[in-house]
Amino acid sequence: MKIVFNFLKQHKIKVIMISVFMVAYYFCLPKNLFDNPTSTVVTAKNNELLGAVIADDGQWRFPELDTVPKKFEQCILQFEDAYFYNHFGFNPISIGKAMIENIKAKKVVRGGSTLTQQVIRLSRKNKKRSYFEKFQELILATRLELRHSKKEILKLYASHAPFGGNVVGLEMASWRYFGLQPHQLSWAETATLAVLPNAPSLIYPGKNQQKLKNKRNRLLQKLYKEGVIDRITYDLAIEEELPQKPYLLPEIASHFVQEIAMNKKGKRVKSSIDIHLQKQVNNLVKQHYLRQKQNEVYNMAVLVLDVKTRKVLSYVGNSPTDKAHQKDVNNIIAPRSTGSTLKPFLYAQMLQSGDLLPTQLVADIPTEIAGYSPKNFNLTFDGAVPANEALTRSLNIPFVRMLKYYGLEKFREDLKAYHIKHINKSADYYGLSLILGGAETSLWDLCKTFAGYAGIVNHYEELKHNYYQREFVEPHFLFDTVSNFGEIQKNYTTIDAGTAFLTLNTLIEVNRPYTDQAWKYYDSSQTIAWKTGTSFGNKDAWSIGVTPKYVVGVWVGNSDGEGRPNLTGVGSASPLMFNVFDILPKSNWFLEPYENLTEVSICDKSGFLAKTICPSITKRVQKNAMKAKSCMYHKQIVVDKDERFRVNSNCESIANTVTKAWFILPPLMAYYYQQNNADYKPLPKYRADCHRLENNTMDFVFPTKYVSKISLTRGINNEFNPIILTLKHANAEANVYWYLDKKFVGKTQQYHEQAIIPKQGTHTITVIDDLGNELKRVIEVKN
Repeated sequence: MKIVFNFLKQHKIKVIMISVFMVAYYFCLPKNLFDNPTSTVVTAKNNELLGAVIADDGQWRFPELDTVPKKFEQCILQFEDAYFYNHFGFNPISIGKAMIENIKAKKVVRGGSTLTQQVIRLSRKNKKRSYFEKFQELILATRLELRHSKKEILKLYASHAPFGGNVVGLEMASWRYFGLQPHQLSWAETATLAVLPNAPSLIYPGKNQQKLKNKRNRLLQKLYKEGVIDRITYDLAIEEELPQKPYLLPEIASHFVQEIAMNKKGKRVKSSIDIHLQKQVNNLVKQHYLRQKQNEVYNMAVLVLDVKTRKVLSYVGNSPTDKAHQKDVNNIIAPRSTGSTLKPFLYAQMLQSGDLLPTQLVADIPTEIAGYSPKNFNLTFDGAVPANEALTRSLNIPFVRMLKYYGLEKFREDLKAYHIKHINKSADYYGLSLILGGAETSLWDLCKTFAGYAGIVNHYEELKHNYYQREFVEPHFLFDTVSNFGEIQKNYTTIDAGTAFLTLNTLIEVNRPYTDQAWKYYDSSQTIAWKTGTSFGNKDAWSIGVTPKYVVGVWVGNSDGEGRPNLTGVGSASPLMFNVFDILPKSNWFLEPYENLTEVSICDKSGFLAKTICPSITKRVQKNAMKAKSCMYHKQIVVDKDERFRVNSNCESIANTVTKAWFILPPLMAYYYQQNNADYKPLPKYRADCHRLENNTMDFVFPTKYVSKISLTRGINNEFNPIILTLKHANAEANVYWYLDKKFVGKTQQYHEQAIIPKQGTHTITVIDDLGNELKRVIEVKN
């Protein structure tokens, strides 16, 4: 120890100088050799290239390679640095030979740089050559050798070498000049790329072809002489042609790549996309686009999700259209009017709360709520329709009335649990039109929500009748990402498995486009729960389908919002959706969550909980079904022994009467209901000697609003056409007396229609029946 101390004391200056040199040497090499921006590169789950986005500096520079293909390693070592694995950063012999030859030639005819030195030169952005610069490169090369392995240095060179034009790195060069991945190149193709960094200008098509070919062939000959390739491989390789034109990068999922580039700029991303499925869906979209553009519909989008993993399997953001028709718009994430796509969610929430049973009758009659008058797509009325049929037929009026009954604020709160991003305003902002397309959402969020429903049912059995905390998680597109469904719990968070199953089960009854109900009897038909939507003005056509394994969502329309005639969810979007399902593996239907359903007696006619007087059937329904209402449409009536007339104790003795249960709808519902249900029997009329005043025995068919604005039309002779007032009475034999502003205008029986031609202004219509029941309407007439 004393000897060391004395040595340091005697050679103090030398020790300090050496220490300074060692510290400088240690820190002379930057931590990151290359800080150049890189392209965003996106691959499918099998590592095939889906597409890329150019780097910010305008160079096609892919992120650094993971490995260097063996062929390229052999070629570049034989061409540039045969002793790469034997030197420590520079080769003194090569440097000496190069100096002698250059001095003799009085110009640079040979370089003595190793691959390690070339990596340093590339990292220093090819600074002007000088002896001092060369010395710096040499020092830095030795430092690089101490910090990195030979394989890592080789990767740095292959990733940052210039290959002509704005092409940097082996991987991009391979795609640009041969349209292949580096490991797919032949010996001749690899040799061509190996000689390019030495003279990148030789690659320009139509120029220097013979010079480039000679360089390539000399390298191939050396590979043969060194025993790297055999004679047959050599003979075949020198016969291969050079690349004649640059290849375009793959654009298999361009909108998907652009979306990833927003958040993972300059990264290499391995996605969850199934490239074979993506290509098939691309072809289907192209075919569908060619058909739809005949109707001047130019844009569409398709999203395919894996229900189990919530991974994106296929992502088509737009059709293969042009810039004039907004080809760059990503229609998977663009917000659009929801149309009828939210109806299943209201149906499910009402089942969940016990406000609805699947086959319960809901009113489908002319409706006005606070000035809002919804209309069915076909402009007809059913009077009363089972709730599940209202969903499968996507009737508007029943769902507006259901939303009003359930509560707009309540449903708006329910939607928050689905994390639908664009439905972010208050219930008052949307109003009752929320259920018919008054809000906007994206294809991404709709598919996510339907996947959540499927996941609830699937996981119920997998988790032994438990639930995940978060079923409506965001889908993801990274290969190695795993969805986090949260903790396992006994109670559901949003809706239970029975409700989700009943909702999806209802949606399989939607009739498929261009077919009849016979589709379900074919063995080849896959069971799919699906829902369509068409926005106001025929601007957006939706179709979302669900199986236990997959969700397929389709949007069709014009990205600029232009509506087109005949653009509908059923006719325009669903054919493409079913075509996509046809190329997906088939799956069995969901297992029924038996323990989460309960058996109850349901009124066969009304769908409500059955009373003792109702003809009933037993059905398995949601757990909360016991909260639902009992049948309100079956009533006991008293008729005579012949069951021809209604009677009461005032006109007939009890011994001569029969008590029967009768299915009775309110007059307006009955008026439309019996038009579609021939078996509906109106109440028998009272016998002539029996009279009874009843409430709600009649209702207006037109006008339905208490105050209505009516414009008179003119006929052929320029005379005003009459207004036809229409009424429905529960008693077919009742007489109805009509008054216009207290002035009697007529009497009707059986068919209660009265024609009037009122003057311009406000008038009161009054009707009174034989029993004194009275109704009024106010009309404002404009000429």
